[in-house]
Amino acid sequence: MNSSAADRRLSTLVRHLVGTVNNESSIISSSPTSAGDSVFANVVRAPEDPILGVTVAYNKDPSPVKLNLGVGAYRTEEGKPLVLNVVRKAEQLLVNDRSRVKEYLPIVGLADFNKLSAKLLLGADSPAIQGNLVTTVQCLSGTGSLRVGAEFLARNYHQRTIYIPNPTWGNHTKIFTLAGLNVKSYRYYDPVTRGLNIQGLLEDLGSAPSGAIVLLHACAHNPTGVDPTIQQWEQIRRLIRSKSLLPFFDSAYQGFASGSLDGDAQSVRMFVGDGGECFIAQSYAKNMGLYGERVGALSIVCRTADVASRVESQLKLVIRPMYSNPPIHGASIVATVLKDRNLFHEWTLELKAMADRIITMRQQLFDALRARGTPGDWSHIIKQIGMFTFTGLNSKQVTFMTKEYHIYMTSDGRISMAGLSSRTVPHLADAIHAAVTTLT
Repeated sequence: MNSSAADRRLSTLVRHLVGTVNNESSIISSSPTSAGDSVFANVVRAPEDPILGVTVAYNKDPSPVKLNLGVGAYRTEEGKPLVLNVVRKAEQLLVNDRSRVKEYLPIVGLADFNKLSAKLLLGADSPAIQGNLVTTVQCLSGTGSLRVGAEFLARNYHQRTIYIPNPTWGNHTKIFTLAGLNVKSYRYYDPVTRGLNIQGLLEDLGSAPSGAIVLLHACAHNPTGVDPTIQQWEQIRRLIRSKSLLPFFDSAYQGFASGSLDGDAQSVRMFVGDGGECFIAQSYAKNMGLYGERVGALSIVCRTADVASRVESQLKLVIRPMYSNPPIHGASIVATVLKDRNLFHEWTLELKAMADRIITMRQQLFDALRARGTPGDWSHIIKQIGMFTFTGLNSKQVTFMTKEYHIYMTSDGRISMAGLSSRTVPHLADAIHAAVTTLT
């Protein structure tokens, strides 16, 4: 890393973690001022994470009708966490294999996992894979994949500005800022139509400097649930390539959005198919229910096999001092499922069932609001896709619903459709109706 890049990254880290110190009283003392005092006595309590904090508040509520629609994790119709049957089968196979050991994985992770993940994402017949143009490294789920990719770009790419959609997942800004990138936003969501602001998106990316990095949600945009159509994706692709912008996909929901693994990968494959370079962060948290296993991958598509090999060598330099190498268990589960034809087929059925249940919840909520005559057009609920719905509710209405109906969600009105069930839809519909008719 050159000295200016190192200085800039260090400066960013210091600003984020310490903040601006304006007076001596805010500096943490290097030694206790008196017996029993902590050297960390002046550490300021950090605010709760806006998403995870919803669950903290929910857990403290004793109400029997409370409902958590904040955190993005799938729940069954009974409101319980789900471990896929195919995951349990894969784990049993791993446990029964006495030849398996607990040795360290290579820095880049489990080879089978990396190869199969790239194939799942890009397609078995991808020319990029056949030409060895892709380097894939196992990372700590989607967050870790984004961070490793961002760190690599900060060290090795000439342009350090990344454009992210407005709005986007709350962690994106923190990940890219801490990695040393300059974060800017482009228009994405139109609050009037509750759909995509394609004109604003194209205008903002059209004004971006040549070579800038662009974060794209591969499918099931978080938090809005609004995805471009295939025709709009083609417009975006043409603009990005004409401006020599670098696409960085966040693929957290492949197969989980529509129920089709291939369908949800169309946007990524369009960009890879044109021969250009791109980054893709991949996660198995949602689509295989491996939230706590932290299983993900970063794939970088390059123009030549030689460049891909050199890129991988630099990725190792990012990963080694960060976490040395990734964990083995979750990646082994994924590899076991992906390489066995019967297990893979069973997984696609379970994946489709999860996606279909969420789609059903969207329809039931829409129908319930329409039956109550709730003011407004709620068709965006069934037009949006994936785990989340951007309801259009404002922060006052969200606070009202939490206080009066014990329903928990983020203040921007995002709800996790996966947290709903046929039993709880009427309660949510009553709360939305009351909030909309009471507060505007």
